[in-house]
Formats: sequence, structure tokens, C-alpha cells
Amino acid sequence: MKPWRILAKRVLLERPPWLTVGEQDVELPDGTVLDGFNWISTRAFAIVVPVLGGDRTLLVRSFKLGVGAVSLSLPAGYLEDGEEPLAGAKRELLEETGHEATEWIALGRYVVDGNYGSGAMHAFIAKGARRVGEPNSGDHEEQELLTLPFSEAIAKLRAGEMAQLSTAAARGLAAIALREGR
Repeated sequence: MKPWRILAKRVLLERPPWLTVGEQDVELPDGTVLDGFNWISTRAFAIVVPVLGGDRTLLVRSFKLGVGAVSLSLPAGYLEDGEEPLAGAKRELLEETGHEATEWIALGRYVVDGNYGSGAMHAFIAKGARRVGEPNSGDHEEQELLTLPFSEAIAKLRAGEMAQLSTAAARGLAAIALREGR
């Protein structure tokens, strides 16, 4: 398969550093030109599936405005300019939970929307996670940390209690990787 070729790109809305929305004219491999094909750019982020001793894991319970409800999520956050994904994952785990981990497993990089873009998710498992301090995320939201068996976290995923795609995807990827012995 041949890639599409970008002929022109225009920014329609820019809200640095969070969001840029635009349109582009693209040429398909057969020569067809699509004018005004939308694109969205948001910051890349890291998300962490903490695994504690005794096959336990951490979840964060908080109100998420985009969801419009209280939801369970994983420690996650935007990468700073020039920050490597693993460094961002380690920073977010410490900031949001007060935990560090002894072993890190990369689960991959995934784009949120295959047609329009919209930020890259870098997912990680943090094995041997242990508390080393108090959480200090600086986030605006009230948060509650939950420690529960990994199997119970998977049951909560299946029950729809994790409403964010990034959390659901990372939790599922981690379940597969851990089942495979990674």
C-alpha cells in the first residue's frame, strides 16, 4: 500500500501547548485529491499500569470532565517538551501515586485516532511498584488511590468502570503482556 501525500496543510485553531486543529489537502495513491481532510494534534502522553507485589495494582478514582462522571483511570500525563516517554511515565507514576517501580515494560506507542491523529499514547507496565512518598500531581481534580487485585481491576474494566479509552487500552495490553509472562 502506498501512503497518502499531503499537498497543503492549514491550521484552523491553535491552543498551545494543548491542541491544534486543521485541515489538509491530500492526494490518494490513485491520484484522487481530497480537499479539507481534518487533522487534530494533541500532546503525546504516557500511561502506566502499576503492578505491586502480590498481584495487586493501582487505580485512580476521580471526576473526569471529558467523561462527565467519576471514573477509574491509570496514572498518566502529557510528556514535557523533549521528554522521553519512559521518563514521563516514571514521573507521572511518582507524581500521581507516590510510587516508583523496579522494572518497566514498554507496551507500545498508539495513536488515538488513525484518520485524524490526536496524540500518541505511550503505555508501560511498572512492575515492582512500591510507595516511596506522597502523591503530588498538582492536578485540579480530587483523586483517590485504590489498591486492588489485578483480576479485580480487569473485572472493573469489563464492567465499564474505566471510561477513558487510554486506560482501557493500557489495562488490556498489560493483561495480555502479563499473561504471556512478560
